[in-house]
Amino acid sequence: MTVAALRVGEVGRLSPLNRLSTFLYLRPRLVLALLLVPPLLWLGIIYLGSLLALLAHSFFYLDDYTAQVIYEPTLSTYAELFSSQANLLIILRSVLMATTVTIISAVIGFPLAYYMACYTSTRTKAFFYIAVMLPLWSNYLVRVYSWKVILAKEGVITWLFNLVGAGPVLDGVLNLPVIGGPSLSVSYIGTCIVFIYIWLPYMILPIEAAMERVPRSLIEASADLGAKPRETFRKVILPLAIPGVAAGSIFTFSLTLGDFIIPGVIGSSRPFIGQVVYAQQGTAGNLPLAAAFAVVPIAVMGVYLAIAKRFGAFDAL
Repeated sequence: MTVAALRVGEVGRLSPLNRLSTFLYLRPRLVLALLLVPPLLWLGIIYLGSLLALLAHSFFYLDDYTAQVIYEPTLSTYAELFSSQANLLIILRSVLMATTVTIISAVIGFPLAYYMACYTSTRTKAFFYIAVMLPLWSNYLVRVYSWKVILAKEGVITWLFNLVGAGPVLDGVLNLPVIGGPSLSVSYIGTCIVFIYIWLPYMILPIEAAMERVPRSLIEASADLGAKPRETFRKVILPLAIPGVAAGSIFTFSLTLGDFIIPGVIGSSRPFIGQVVYAQQGTAGNLPLAAAFAVVPIAVMGVYLAIAKRFGAFDAL
């Protein structure tokens, strides 16, 4: 009996599951296709398909008399979007808030990430990881509404300011034009504080990961060549940490730009892009205008990602 016949006989005695595994083992390209097709279908149909449908709706318009969407290609919806000063203010307000949150998150998160990467032991670093990610373990809405209570006029922050005799300082801050308000919970200051609290972990972790990849030999070589610690930080560590900052900024900027829950719970009545999209596709029933508004953050993020890529953000993700 030949070897081939013996092998055929052995295969014939295998269970159906073993025969299937043998069949797949001998065809690695088929296995690769079976693994890639489901996620590619999800990405192509569900994600990209919904984006294309959104883009298509932005080229339709709403009939003012019948309140029905007219499915005829036109740029009138975009003309309505960019010709209104109120709409432009909403876009500017959203971009400025996202930029402010990103900058403050980087300023707060960088020292902590630097300390975690360079000065902590393994056990202490694990503690910091848990401390940074601990807020993410609770529900998003619970955290937002908790801050609503904290920032209220009768909340703990106002109480602490009054306790130390700094109540007039807080009142002076709240009296500032545009960013102030009756209390922190109904001001842009409060909105910014909550945004920073919610998204700060997404800034800290990429920066810390980037600093972990800084070769210790470069730091030692800098010291051997006579550089002071401040010079080593400015000329060696900081440039190598920039990709981590850029990567973290992608999360903080994009998440702030599209969020509609935090501005709806905390802040003034002046809306952001996410709130307008929610309102236009819901109560207003103007789906084309909602789609046009939704295209704005996509375009803004396209530009932002191109800039972040130049700083090596994708290498740090």
